[in-house]
Amino acid sequence: MDFALPERLHRLLAELDEFVADEIAPLQHSDDNERFFDHRREFARTDLEAGGTPNPEWEELLAEMARRADRAGWLRYGLPQEAGGSGGSNLDMAVIREHLAATGLGLHNDLQNESSVVGNFPLVHMLLEFGTDAQREAFLEAGITGEARIAFGLTEPGHGSDATWLETTAVPSDGGWILNGQKRFNTGLHTATHDVIFARTSGEDGSAHGITAFIVPTGTPGFSVDFHWWTFNMPTDHAEVTLRDVWVPGDAVFGEVGEGLALAQHFVHENRIRQAASGVGAAQYCIDASVGYARERVAFGRPLASRQAIQWPLVELQTDAELVRTLVYKTAWELDRMPAAEISDKVSMCNYRANRLVCEAADRAMQVHGGLGYTRHTPFEHIYRHHRRYRITEGSEEVQMRKVAGYLFGYAGPRRRA
Repeated sequence: MDFALPERLHRLLAELDEFVADEIAPLQHSDDNERFFDHRREFARTDLEAGGTPNPEWEELLAEMARRADRAGWLRYGLPQEAGGSGGSNLDMAVIREHLAATGLGLHNDLQNESSVVGNFPLVHMLLEFGTDAQREAFLEAGITGEARIAFGLTEPGHGSDATWLETTAVPSDGGWILNGQKRFNTGLHTATHDVIFARTSGEDGSAHGITAFIVPTGTPGFSVDFHWWTFNMPTDHAEVTLRDVWVPGDAVFGEVGEGLALAQHFVHENRIRQAASGVGAAQYCIDASVGYARERVAFGRPLASRQAIQWPLVELQTDAELVRTLVYKTAWELDRMPAAEISDKVSMCNYRANRLVCEAADRAMQVHGGLGYTRHTPFEHIYRHHRRYRITEGSEEVQMRKVAGYLFGYAGPRRRA
């Protein structure tokens, strides 16, 4: 059994680091762009007068980073060749995402915005799998370059993880559909040109069948962005949306009528394993920074690193990081070789344990750094506030553990009992 990463991956990471040093770091260091990453970051990024949404200057900086990464061939690395990518494997992407997160905060990989020099494009994968030729023509390339910005509206005021009980409806009318309902935490609506709205078109509450996805232009009459929820980590792009008799044509249907949840589930395993890898990387950054500080900081005449009260919690975290990292790599490797449904429980294990790990590591880093750790002049509060949301979103801890339990006890998965 060989646990060594392929040599090509080591070369790839070295080339990626060189690109970041040559193209992205100078951009971050110019024109006071450091204000988006130092102690001013949350306030510099947030447009308070626009409801707490991202500052346009901040988003333009992210866009310029993406343009440079795309020209260099990095942005689309994980996409298939038909979308201009390199077809990077799940293992590749897990290793890359961990590596980038482990280097700390920076323009190269700012996960608060899901922004990275090596991009993650769930909607592109949905379009390739479920979109019509016309939808791919309209949104595939434009969605990557930012000319079209498509939000995702599944969660509702009364329904989050229980998506099969959503109350938004769509009924046939004049060759199209009329949509009515509400969406909550509808990400990206401050600049979105379109929104993927999930609505029940048939079936009973609680049934996975009968829910349909629609690509809705945000300028359609009756489509209202009511306000944005201010969140633990700012700025926010999580909107409350109301649909009042919103009519869309028949070709707005995304995927098959009644099978919209297939879109919501598509690419979820790949997305979760990459997010878990980022969590491991960020946790390792917190651990390494804490070890470095403890070796330098002298208290009561001795380095903090000599105290077992400092050593042991970091030993526990480093052990957990090694365990979760190995599980993430193994699961990503298996995703490249077998149907995702066979190891969906392993993906859930990776996800919820990595999310816990990074929160615990960021909290411990604050403690080791003492008063400095509590300030915004260190990055740990930002890391904690960002990653804390993943214990709720991307499938809550409870949903992930329920999946593992289903596979373990034979209620779901390959061992499911009749």
